[in-house]
Amino acid sequence: MVKKTYTASDIEILKGIEPVQKRPGMYTDTATPNHLLQEVIDNCVDESIAGFCNNIDISIHADGSFKVKDDGRGMPVDIHPEYKKSGVEVIMTNLHSGAKFSNKNYKYSGGLHGVGVSVVSALSEKLIVDIERSGDSNVYQIIFKNGLINKKLTTTSKTTKASHGTSITFKPNFKYFDNEDIEINRLHKLLEAKSILKPGLKVMINDLKYNIGKKTYCHSGSLDKYLKSSLNTLSLLPEDPLLIELDTDLFEVASAVCWHENTDSIIQDSYVNLIPTSEGGTHVNSLKSAVADSVRDFMISHKILPKNLKIIPDDIWKNTSYLMSIKLSDPQFVGQTKNKLQSTYIGSKLSSQLKDRLELWLNNHSETSEEICNIVINNARHRLSNNAKKTKVTPKHTILPSRLSDCSSKDNDNNELFLVEGDSAGGSAKQARDRNFQAIMPLRGKILNTWEVSSTKILESKEVLDISTAIGVRPGDNDLSNLRYGKICILADADSDGLHIATLLIALFVKHFPDLVLNEHIYVALPPLYRLDYKNNIYYAISDDHMSELLKKNKIKSSDASLGITRFKGLGEMNPSQLRDTTLNPTSRKLILLSLDDKTKDLKLLNMMLSKKTASDRKTWLEKKGNLAKTN
Repeated sequence: MVKKTYTASDIEILKGIEPVQKRPGMYTDTATPNHLLQEVIDNCVDESIAGFCNNIDISIHADGSFKVKDDGRGMPVDIHPEYKKSGVEVIMTNLHSGAKFSNKNYKYSGGLHGVGVSVVSALSEKLIVDIERSGDSNVYQIIFKNGLINKKLTTTSKTTKASHGTSITFKPNFKYFDNEDIEINRLHKLLEAKSILKPGLKVMINDLKYNIGKKTYCHSGSLDKYLKSSLNTLSLLPEDPLLIELDTDLFEVASAVCWHENTDSIIQDSYVNLIPTSEGGTHVNSLKSAVADSVRDFMISHKILPKNLKIIPDDIWKNTSYLMSIKLSDPQFVGQTKNKLQSTYIGSKLSSQLKDRLELWLNNHSETSEEICNIVINNARHRLSNNAKKTKVTPKHTILPSRLSDCSSKDNDNNELFLVEGDSAGGSAKQARDRNFQAIMPLRGKILNTWEVSSTKILESKEVLDISTAIGVRPGDNDLSNLRYGKICILADADSDGLHIATLLIALFVKHFPDLVLNEHIYVALPPLYRLDYKNNIYYAISDDHMSELLKKNKIKSSDASLGITRFKGLGEMNPSQLRDTTLNPTSRKLILLSLDDKTKDLKLLNMMLSKKTASDRKTWLEKKGNLAKTN
């Protein structure tokens, strides 16, 4: 029962791995268990980067469990001076614990947050750690179940003193994931990349589940050779990709770049401390900026650029393949999944040094450089001649956004897509949905105000592009034959920020997808603002007025000591079962159909709310009518 009073004793402190199990989407990718396996592998790779590990053995078992073994130093088994527990127990049961917060043990590493392997333990039914230490003849073992100690650290056997390393065997708890199967091709690509980026590292995998069998990755070549071999069917400019290597006090960089006419086989991959950064970040932005500036300057200085022809970065990058690896002592990532680097302190220096090397190469290889410039010029002319029109792509050829957790049903008319505010709420929504017909796509931050932007221009926003790709309809297109969902539902927090995001999404659909609105495909979900606990009953209210109505209807006095009221600060505070019952379940949820009852009046109101030209009118309107705003 929720108490009506609110005191210090009501404050909960989540300890150990509890925050992970409460909100797993904040710590890992809950689409598949891939990221759990990657976290364990990354720790092995960190040992290799530090010079202590040469071999990594990975096994995938038929029951969905994994075993990862390395020949590194072995996790510490001695007693931690403060916590009075073995080092391995501290690492596995405490978030933000590890030896990578300084450079005492690791100059470069990927596991800097100190939460990676403890997250694996928290989200696994069972996890077993076997440890061998150099100079110690004992083999140590510790066992965890659902993140908690099941068997204390003990000695299980004896081994040779020369043997050393760590073996982690774990089975994910599949209730935290949308899919029990990992993306096996994605894993193999990752393992090959690790072996390429760390010459001499041998990675072996034995697959007993996906029928791939045994495979070994071990490379000694450089990035340019690997990029060339990966594009072996294409004619490249230059013939041997341009390799740029930098070693400074801030970073070590290796990047390979080339151009080719065919754009179907583009490779654009980046890594930070051998961690794949699928969303790029500071290092990729620096490379792109350096390449764009260098090529543009070469065209100008050699008088190759046609008069009045404007070159944009996409003209240069459309036909470009690259591999980039950077090592930093203290990289800052966006989120625990480390898909994007945000270390701004390296940006200007990295871009400047890359540009110097590129300009030198371009000027020393003028013939090849001019061929590259011709590709760029043709891209610019093609772009202008098409007047920014996009080639229509049918769903079967469309690569859906990575953040979209799609439904399994092919009945598009009855399928539903929820556009959810925030990754945390998105994680809860994924667990709460009916996977058969409900898809979830979390949105990050406020989307672009598209009210005064053209339908061709708005696709430059990644959020808008992802929405368009997910639903199967392009902005400004009245052809709905490829629409993938019968209902598209906007799900945002019930606070002012959430309402702002919902308004921007409404504007997007009204302005650029009017046929979706006209044909009744767009809905706004109404999540509860309050939970009311009264005796043995639970009620949910979407607003203050709705709460008053519920109290009156059920003859409950607000002063009743048995009444408990909880106000949700946002969707992320609701657990999956609450979100399911109140917002996703078709039998109990509240959805509002987006429609234009009075089109002229409604469009005028939206224009006043969203146009840059109506700021004074908007201020006046808010001063007069802002107090009338309601959420129901």
